[in-house]
Amino acid sequence: MLWSALILGLLGSFHCVGMCGPIAFMLPVDRSNSTRKITQIGLYHFGRVLAYSIIGLIFGLIGKSLYIFGLQQQLSIIIGVLMIVVILIPSKTFNKYNFSKPLYKVISKIKSGLGAALKKKTADTFLTIGFLNGFLPCGLVYMAVFGSLASANALEGALYMTLFGIGTIPLMTTAIYLGKFLNATIKQRIQKAIPIFVVIIGLLFIVRGLGLGIPYLSPAPVVEMVSGEINCD
Repeated sequence: MLWSALILGLLGSFHCVGMCGPIAFMLPVDRSNSTRKITQIGLYHFGRVLAYSIIGLIFGLIGKSLYIFGLQQQLSIIIGVLMIVVILIPSKTFNKYNFSKPLYKVISKIKSGLGAALKKKTADTFLTIGFLNGFLPCGLVYMAVFGSLASANALEGALYMTLFGIGTIPLMTTAIYLGKFLNATIKQRIQKAIPIFVVIIGLLFIVRGLGLGIPYLSPAPVVEMVSGEINCD
């Protein structure tokens, strides 16, 4: 399922340009020196991917704890259902009950930190901006978090979010160089394609959780048999 993280990042980056584009456009890059500019943009992306990896690591650990209690298959099904439900819920309803609202104070501090960092031009500025940017709430990031949670492994959770972040790099970099280069029609078509792909990923998670015995896609659950017989020879 790791491939889904990369594709989600690639498709989701069109959404990211709309949400995080203003931050990317305002990056205080050195436009007079191409080498320095590339380095600065690279640090920005590294900061974002690092933040995503940490998030994936945390949720991978949570998923692992559930796996220990034998809930991996149920978790996969629940996450698949949640992904589909989130897509089907009208945006107005979702915003009304948005679970990130309790984090608004933290988000406010992150935005303040971003504002302060954008005024500087030191090497660590771009790393800081990217790192803080990675913790801003985003619907597509939530979907990727679901995937890292379902991995039920800290390292795989971190890798899932890392691949998601890498998938967003090409378009975000293009946005920094070219600005708002996509016309409204293309944006609308891509925005319509994203929910369809998320639903497909959700269905795949559900199928995986059902344990239908399909190799790689829906492997049968492993049942450990412990013999009660004791050989005293």
